[in-house]
Amino acid sequence: MTPDAYCQERASRSGSSFYYSFMFLPPERRRAITALYAFCREVDDVVDEIREASVARAKLAWWRDEVNRLEAGHPQHPVTLALAPHMLPYSMSCARLRDIIDGMQMDLEQNRYLDYESLGLYCHRVAGVVGILAASIFGVTHPDTLRYAARLGLAFQLTNIIRDVREDAKMGRIYLPLAELQRFGVTVPDLLAVRPSENFTALMRFQHARALETYREALALLPEVDRRSQRPGLVMASIYATLLAEIERDGLR
Repeated sequence: MTPDAYCQERASRSGSSFYYSFMFLPPERRRAITALYAFCREVDDVVDEIREASVARAKLAWWRDEVNRLEAGHPQHPVTLALAPHMLPYSMSCARLRDIIDGMQMDLEQNRYLDYESLGLYCHRVAGVVGILAASIFGVTHPDTLRYAARLGLAFQLTNIIRDVREDAKMGRIYLPLAELQRFGVTVPDLLAVRPSENFTALMRFQHARALETYREALALLPEVDRRSQRPGLVMASIYATLLAEIERDGLR
């Protein structure tokens, strides 16, 4: 199996709407974004699927070494072999790949965030940086497009946090800032309750409004000159905005 075929299989296996939004890109850009997506899946699965923390840490350390090998020009893994020819043409840096790994490391080392600022760093690493790299592949002529991409990635991650709040809490991960839980009078057990309290609903209404505003901020940053090239991201923004609306219709449960 070639590196590109490996990435194709890895990406399609996820069934994610992200993967399908790439299907109409020109072949070279499609191969690049598929390789990037496969990289994200590889490092994300380290955290999600490996239950022994020491093993997960060792695996992430291996990926750090592999990014170093990619930077030095001799990658070994099919994903980094597939990424290698696209790094320079699409202005992708190994430093940003390390940022993504740093975000996964945060998932291993902490399961609470004191305030929105600390959560924002996590979101930037696991989603904002991915947005910047993806936008670079789609095509960037204006620097504000990268600001748009980082903001859109943040909006996606905030939506994921809202959608998965109970499932994450069951696994001991609380992404909602503790300062905001305290502000709304919500405890960790409240996140797991079958019937949401009024305080929980108020907290989630606040989270929903912030995510929606983040989408608006992101879209306002996108220069008209790059709107056409950034269509895959805009497609995903539409899908995620629909998801956010569905969550609201369901009563923010």
